[in-house]
Amino acid sequence: MFKELLIGIRSTVTLWLLAAIIYPAFFLIVGQVIFPNQANGSLLTTTQGEIVGSALIGQTFTSAEYFRSRPSAVAYSEGEEAQPTGTSGASNLAPSNPDLMTRIGETATELEQAGITPTADLLYASGSGLDPHISPAAAAAQIATVADARGLDAATLEQLVAEHTEGRFLGLFGEPGVNTTTLNLAVDNLAAS
Repeated sequence: MFKELLIGIRSTVTLWLLAAIIYPAFFLIVGQVIFPNQANGSLLTTTQGEIVGSALIGQTFTSAEYFRSRPSAVAYSEGEEAQPTGTSGASNLAPSNPDLMTRIGETATELEQAGITPTADLLYASGSGLDPHISPAAAAAQIATVADARGLDAATLEQLVAEHTEGRFLGLFGEPGVNTTTLNLAVDNLAAS
């Protein structure tokens, strides 16, 4: 009996060392050495060093001075009704749901009033609710509005959008996208200079 108890304790300690210490430590070290930016949240800072967000998580931009991101069911953790930071999720409303149709109609009207041609990704939320990317077409539809609001040349903003357009993953997977969080930070930096 004592021998079996000793084997059980040794097995538990060995598995605990492997699963709770060695395995996480290995990936912590690999992440910090090979992918330090991603492992630490891909934080974005202003030229003064102030942290303003993460390149991995979208933010709500409603001012005409900024490129709008996709709508979010989780409101990017802003406002009284928002979810806690890091919460992800969709509205789970069916395409035939009247609430979804109403929200899309209101968003389309708001975009048209702002002088922006509605595109699918400016109307529909992403599955996670945290996606910072929009299509290059959605960014192009907003260039004139942002240029007018900022007093910038549209060609300069077109170049900035092109610089912030990310291609397909490994050249094969997904579609090109523009990260609105990094793009808007670059617009702020451009306007400040």
